[in-house]
Amino acid sequence: MSSSRSKPKEDVIEALHNVAAEMHDKMLKGVAPTMTLPVRTKTNIGFDDRLGVYKYGKKKTVRDATSLGSARQLLRSLHVTEFIEEMINSGKSSTLREMYYISEAWGNGKFHSQNESNNLAEDLEIVTKCLREDFKLRPEEDGARIIGNVTFEERNRRGDWMRINCRDDVGDSGYGVPYNVESEKLRLVDEDIDFVMAIETGGMFDRLIENGFDEEARCALIHLKGQPARSTRRIMRRMSDEWGKPIVVFTDCDPWSFRIFASIAYGAIKTAHISEYLATKGAIYLGITADDILAYDLPSDDLSKQDTGALEAELSDPRFSSGWWQQQIELMQELGKKSEQQSLAKYGLDFVTDTYLPEKLGHPDVGLGY
Repeated sequence: MSSSRSKPKEDVIEALHNVAAEMHDKMLKGVAPTMTLPVRTKTNIGFDDRLGVYKYGKKKTVRDATSLGSARQLLRSLHVTEFIEEMINSGKSSTLREMYYISEAWGNGKFHSQNESNNLAEDLEIVTKCLREDFKLRPEEDGARIIGNVTFEERNRRGDWMRINCRDDVGDSGYGVPYNVESEKLRLVDEDIDFVMAIETGGMFDRLIENGFDEEARCALIHLKGQPARSTRRIMRRMSDEWGKPIVVFTDCDPWSFRIFASIAYGAIKTAHISEYLATKGAIYLGITADDILAYDLPSDDLSKQDTGALEAELSDPRFSSGWWQQQIELMQELGKKSEQQSLAKYGLDFVTDTYLPEKLGHPDVGLGY
């Protein structure tokens, strides 16, 4: 997919109608209606050398009406497509949570959990090759916060374009990324930075802002808020593509944080159908690394049983197949330790910006020449 994309509403509605058409055609032939989907498991994900991300493979599963559970899912699919078409035509949008509650009026088609409705929205993205944003469906979670000398234009609810500099026109909390960051909603206008740093925790994001690191290092800082929202990953991809800026990722040193990086660089299982659109090929993991625990003598905690299991799983995860990642994971297993970003405060509040980050950014493996 290109960096700038939007589907005309007529194309989205046609794609939704095709979902119903597959079911209708089968019924006309006197057989059970069906909906064909890729198998959405780890076993059906492979590395796409051309795109440099992980994608679903060719294995398909057919959802049909031969069982009560599958029939109910097909019924829900028809209700959801009708609901989305009504929103598109009326210029409305809804949250995924609102769609879950709206289904209370769908009789046998109502959802029994939020997870069911979220998964069906993802199914429809896959089948129609549209995006949640095309469906006018919004997540509950907020997007990232951004601080740095970058300028966006955002279309407000009145349809007017607002020009916002993410350093001069925002407070200390930064610019809040909207759920839709496509070019029809958000334009990347201007920048005066050398790279983008994505940061896992709010405490470290605020520390770097207070220390003026964005200006000193000529970078944009992005608070990921833990596992990053889709809009967060998408805007990083656009900044990488449209501005040619390197993306470096600064997280805690634990297996869950490693997966945050992997979702940014290669895509996540849940969103493998749009990895080439969300993932930033070439994103760099900066730290904290297992060897940082030793090199900087960082305070650390013992790995839990869940941590140990997650690390073992990552050894066979194709996103961590490089020699460097294998080495880091094996070292963590050997140490039996994990460490947080803010453990760097052991050496004072300025150590992270005066010493740690300059040393890491200047390392030849990072390649920024800081």
